[in-house]
Amino acid sequence: MDIQNNLKLAQQEICQQHGVSFCPSPKNHKVGISFITKNNIYPINGLRYTPNRDTTGWFIWQGEESPGLDDDYFLPLHVSHLLDCCPEIIIYLGLPPGWRFLIAPGYIDVWFDKNLLKI
Repeated sequence: MDIQNNLKLAQQEICQQHGVSFCPSPKNHKVGISFITKNNIYPINGLRYTPNRDTTGWFIWQGEESPGLDDDYFLPLHVSHLLDCCPEIIIYLGLPPGWRFLIAPGYIDVWFDKNLLKI
């Protein structure tokens, strides 16, 4: 089994743990990301809006503060490149719109935020 299949299975397992349907993030679609290289700043945050065209709806950033959706803050990055810069988040990218995650050393939280569906 190749790495893509293993990641898909891990994403499906996360969705199953939270009782939600798997909503894939195709590797040729983009996320909005505030960092490109691993620089050990925690927590790593992710939230998913409704996908649109060639975007997954995911926005990912590091640190305590939520940056808002300022166009200059997030850079587009294809899902296929996340394995190089932040592999620990990939298993959460199958969660459907409205879901969030927060990852820190020794801590992981995943939750639904209905307000994300209003935007």
